[in-house]
Amino acid sequence: MPSITEFRDTLVFLAPPPEDGSGRAVFDRLDELRVLRNVLDHQIAVHVALLDASGAAARAGSTTRSWLIEMGMPPSVAHRGVRIAGGLALLPKVADCAADGYLAAECVDAVVRGIALIDRRAAAALSDDDRRAFETELLTLAFSGATPAEIDTRARGVAVRVADADPDTVPAADDASLNTVHTRVTEEGRVAISADVSAVIGEKFLSMIDERSGPRPEPDGAEDRRSVGERRADGLELLLDQAAIGAAMTTAGAPRTQVLVTVPADGVDPARLPWVGAISAASAQRLSCDSGVAEIILDTEGVPLRMGTTKRLFPHHLRQAIIVRDLCCVKCGAPAAHSQVHHLVHWADGGPTDLDNGCLLCQRCHTQVHHHGWQVVMGPDRHPWLIPPADVDPRRSPRPAYNRRTMRLDDAPV
Repeated sequence: MPSITEFRDTLVFLAPPPEDGSGRAVFDRLDELRVLRNVLDHQIAVHVALLDASGAAARAGSTTRSWLIEMGMPPSVAHRGVRIAGGLALLPKVADCAADGYLAAECVDAVVRGIALIDRRAAAALSDDDRRAFETELLTLAFSGATPAEIDTRARGVAVRVADADPDTVPAADDASLNTVHTRVTEEGRVAISADVSAVIGEKFLSMIDERSGPRPEPDGAEDRRSVGERRADGLELLLDQAAIGAAMTTAGAPRTQVLVTVPADGVDPARLPWVGAISAASAQRLSCDSGVAEIILDTEGVPLRMGTTKRLFPHHLRQAIIVRDLCCVKCGAPAAHSQVHHLVHWADGGPTDLDNGCLLCQRCHTQVHHHGWQVVMGPDRHPWLIPPADVDPRRSPRPAYNRRTMRLDDAPV
């Protein structure tokens, strides 16, 4: 029997299969490698179980998971390996199928996690017969071609079913006492958000974010260049803006967003927000485009010298007029409901709050205007025109608003 080292060397120098033009040989080789990978993953789990049972890591004041990470495994893979190793002893059918290479480690892990969830949620400890029945149900689902996420969903359904037998048990998915939301301001001045909420709150959030984070074509007709994460972040900001608008409609005279900015009188230190801390001048300007801003000037000891009044910028009737003219984000065409009103000449620089000094910009384009060199100017036709930065267009030729993108510069009235 060859050693593992010899087996590894065989794989390292594995020659590609003969090519006949149909791709069949490569397909068959890939299938063989897939099964081999499943067998190796199972053997890793078996050996992790042996290492854990030896107690060596505990005697060294560490954990098996930490040893696996130190060995070079990614933390998520190490965690999964320990979880599978601890669960397979109670799931002989799953162990046999994994040993023969019929199940990927991700599916094995989904079944292990599913049985553990059912066991936790059951009103009474699972009997051997019940565990075997649930193991067979999830294993059959895995062999039907179900994804790990689909196995998770089935397991949650079974867990809810077995938990219903005890009316005094509050399922973890419904337990409001477990809800948490944590925020942390990073060293870069960003905000990291993590949350663990009930299924109902999660469903509301996911539904609202999904509705607001769908891909949309770029102005040139190309596919949306934003990643899924970037689209969801834009959707979150839009959701917060819409929530603020709803609150303003129920509170007479309430500004869209309450922003308190403290500004050192000497101008050396940056402006600050109460929760986030220091922000750039461009960020403060972008916020105030469509918000109420209360500005407090501080002396060198942090004592307020004077406080500006809260200004309501772009009231509802003026925003409606701008929507009638622009129809959508003037840069990318995002719907008006997803857009903010931007001052072409900022209010702090003497720009008026009127129709000729405002335009619609979505969150992403608003950021590009304030941070990435894009400019918006009002043309002689009383419509917004965009001037790209030099790295986008060295000539910086004005471009018409998105709803008038078929216009040429020489079509505009003099």
